Amino acid sequence: MTAPVTDWVPEACTLPTIEQPLRMAEFDTLFAASLRAVERSSARHARLVLAGDETLAARVQHLAAAETSCCSFFSFTLTPLTHDRADASVVALDIEVPPTHSDVLAALVGRAEQARQAGS
Repeated sequence: MTAPVTDWVPEACTLPTIEQPLRMAEFDTLFAASLRAVERSSARHARLVLAGDETLAARVQHLAAAETSCCSFFSFTLTPLTHDRADASVVALDIEVPPTHSDVLAALVGRAEQARQAGS
């Protein structure tokens, strides 16, 4: 297995380089198992709709907090949505970035869509 490409990670990220592939793997795992939809309202904003068990919201919040601690330009907002027909917990994760980091958001959304396809 090859290590994830991290060349799109901005210099503003303070997560040690050795830990970056681990963080990306956390996001990939979450997206592969839980991502249901991606909505892009602008280059600076994306909404990811995720579904999972009762621990989903806490896991997403923990990952968002960890990412914000090293990449402070991210703004994450977690919103609980109604349960789906399978009684899964459904949440929306809104992600916003300043214009100078729209490429980072695009890369994250691209990873999300790839992980969802791989998990299908």
